[in-house]
Amino acid sequence: MDEEENPRGGARGEAGNSTPDDGGADADADAGTDTDDTPSNDASGGDGSADSSAVEDDVSPEDIDIQASIGPDADAPDASDEDLDQHKDPDVGLDKVVLNDDEGSKGLFDDLLAGEPIFENKEVLRPSYTPHELPHRTDQINQMATILVSALRGETPSNILIYGKTGTGKTASAKFVSQELESTSQKYDVPCEVEYINCEVTDTQYRVLAQLANKFIEKNVERIEAEQERLDEMRTRATEDPNALADTPYDSIAEIDERAAELDDDADEMETVPMTGWPTDRVYTTFFDAVDYKERVVVIMLDEIDKLVEKSGDDTLYNLSRMNSELDNSRISIMGISNDLKFTDFLDPRVKSSLGEEEIVFPPYDANQLRDILQHRADVAFKPGALTDDVIPLCAAFAAQEHGDARRALDLLRTAGELAERGQADTVEEAHVRQAQDKIELDRVVEVVRTLPTQSKIVLFAIILLEKNGVRNINTGEVFNIYKRLCEEIDADVLTQRRVTDLISELDMLGIVNAVVVSKGRYGRTKEISLSVPIDETEAVLLTDSRLGDIESAQPFVQARFDN
Repeated sequence: MDEEENPRGGARGEAGNSTPDDGGADADADAGTDTDDTPSNDASGGDGSADSSAVEDDVSPEDIDIQASIGPDADAPDASDEDLDQHKDPDVGLDKVVLNDDEGSKGLFDDLLAGEPIFENKEVLRPSYTPHELPHRTDQINQMATILVSALRGETPSNILIYGKTGTGKTASAKFVSQELESTSQKYDVPCEVEYINCEVTDTQYRVLAQLANKFIEKNVERIEAEQERLDEMRTRATEDPNALADTPYDSIAEIDERAAELDDDADEMETVPMTGWPTDRVYTTFFDAVDYKERVVVIMLDEIDKLVEKSGDDTLYNLSRMNSELDNSRISIMGISNDLKFTDFLDPRVKSSLGEEEIVFPPYDANQLRDILQHRADVAFKPGALTDDVIPLCAAFAAQEHGDARRALDLLRTAGELAERGQADTVEEAHVRQAQDKIELDRVVEVVRTLPTQSKIVLFAIILLEKNGVRNINTGEVFNIYKRLCEEIDADVLTQRRVTDLISELDMLGIVNAVVVSKGRYGRTKEISLSVPIDETEAVLLTDSRLGDIESAQPFVQARFDN
């Protein structure tokens, strides 16, 4: 085909300064145009110029970078061999770029992993960890063991109530004793089990009974399956050798089959309790039958037992404490753990007498004891030489200021280590502990504010608005006026000014605000209020409440008042 017969090829050949024969086909391929789809003169039977004009109308020369499409001209004086080679094999150039990019780039976590880790085992510093040794709690542990040892003799242990403030080692000590009890029972082949329930999460009678029932049902099913496997083995041996049953409780294969059928019926009757939907008496009956399925002594550990009583009364404790008189095979003992020393004052006298047979009090740790606990954990948690000498004493001092909370001290040490590790520091230093103290304090404030009642949140928001608008020495009347406006905005009930004053006092007790009563002479006395927490973070937490979420767009105007 010559240049006159192929206008497209001729046009491109001219633009590329090459002949149609050696440049047209390559140009079409490089420009992304499929030459097979272009109708020829022979196929169409018409004039090829019509197709050429159509193409030229659709795409103008300005729209196409001819040089980029067909590559450099080999005859051009400035065309290098590298440019020509790359154009002939475009994949080569692309691969080079990609490979170079891979070789020079790093992943998101590469830099973070480049540093040497500070922790050896961070889990040791978490509250969920139960240590093999509990410093300064030997007396309480021995007292618990003395009470519970009767379970290893097949007798019913006395019920125990454990008291103490947060972070005094109550739960850790109780879990430690429970683990020792279960391991010793397995050693001497005594059926003794401990079941732990956190009543802050499982806080109703239904949930407690359902969780206990399902745990014992699961254990009973495992026991049934294990016995069925033994029966299958006996049946196989007896089929091969009739004398194989001589040392077993069964005289024939028929008796084995009869026992297997009984086990199947027992397994079918053990229906798992749903978390809702059953009458409470049915749940109790299911739990009763499950726990009494075989001979055993059961210790039920109820952590945060005061939360259960506060939420659903003492019916659960009454039923559990009276079960032993009705059980045939098993025995139950209750171990209650509480932060509230006075929660038994609200119990029925009969429950109180049976539940509080033994009482153990955990006193707060002092600074020296906290230092021993931290050192004991730090030896396992951190790599050698990761802590400077002043880190553990400072953590212990901070925690001792807050009623000797060991949990707080461990959180402080762990957070300080995490901050040091994030900063890629080689050691944990005093500055990291102080940063951790500020961070934990802010986290505490966030949690306290988040769980406030709605009315308290509105009062707190009114104080924030006043402070943000420049008001100092805020008094109760000013808070009440803004509080009323906010209640109108979100359609909430308006409390009396006396009740609002009580809510301010509660916020003062929580450490969120600072309220000081001052005398105004003949004008009486009032409270001067100021925030004790960061404004922006507190406001952000308040606005996460669904009822207060729209309050930001409807904030009432607050007239700033400045002291002379």
